[in-house]
Amino acid sequence: MTDANGSITVREAAERLGVTPRTLKYYEELGLVVPARSEGRYRLYEPADLDKLGRILRMRSLGFSLTAITTMLQQPFEAPVDGGRPRLSNASLKTLKATLTTQLETLDNRVEQVRRELKEAAALQSQLRRDIEYVERRLNGESLEDILEERKREAPERKAALRKAMPS
Repeated sequence: MTDANGSITVREAAERLGVTPRTLKYYEELGLVVPARSEGRYRLYEPADLDKLGRILRMRSLGFSLTAITTMLQQPFEAPVDGGRPRLSNASLKTLKATLTTQLETLDNRVEQVRRELKEAAALQSQLRRDIEYVERRLNGESLEDILEERKREAPERKAALRKAMPS
């Protein structure tokens, strides 16, 4: 239902934008958008709010974090001399770059941590496969002595592989 000012309810806004009402409320909690309120205190989204939310959703689809989006939206714009659309000022762009750089560094650190965890998991997988192989061989009647003798011969290679697989 649209009112005289073109405002719509949170449910209608969510439907138009393809998100849940909770998403819109969350964006409001973050201060990304501040909808008007009806006399009954219901949220009312105006066309400008929908435009802003549309931009936010496009930035999210491009992979920007909510932190970066919040930083971008809080930066002052400057009016261009040629009469075009307002643009972020150089100071705003520098602040945005610093925020994005920090996020990238955090992500790089997380990627490195995941790589170490994957290496450790691969080493554990290898050990578990080896244990299963041992049990299967024993169940198939191979003697413990034969298996141990074979493992002794393979020990130097196995130790080198484990060292390589373990994080430094």
